Amino acid sequence: MSKTVFLINGPNLNLLGKREPAIYGADSLDDVANRCVALAKPAGFDLKSMQSNHEGQIIDWIHQARDEAEAIIINPGAFTHTSVAIYDALQAYEGLVFEVHISNVHKREAFRHHSYVSARAEGVIAGFGIEGYELALRRVISLLG
Repeated sequence: MSKTVFLINGPNLNLLGKREPAIYGADSLDDVANRCVALAKPAGFDLKSMQSNHEGQIIDWIHQARDEAEAIIINPGAFTHTSVAIYDALQAYEGLVFEVHISNVHKREAFRHHSYVSARAEGVIAGFGIEGYELALRRVISLLG
């Protein structure tokens, strides 16, 4: 029986590949999902990729993961720095959580240096481009495989 990983992306990540490519690169969110599926499937994992610009939808997916997923890989986008509600939802989730950021948020504006999500995450990956998603998934596979 395969294990399920939710790959949750927050606001503006639907523009990946188009928005500020000097910071975020030229790959799309579909490219990210396809690379992660290619890594997950041979290891016996299913990957469900989702993106929303709406905080409530992200919270609903985290709640859904309580019954459907063994792990969440999340790039909350700007909600990283503002959302106590996403943090609270993650606190109610018992599986693994890994936080991913495409850019190195610590080299950017000061307001990006704080993350509510990091306090719940088993690990945080920042600054590795879209490869960060695969690094997080490799860790999930290592821990749950």
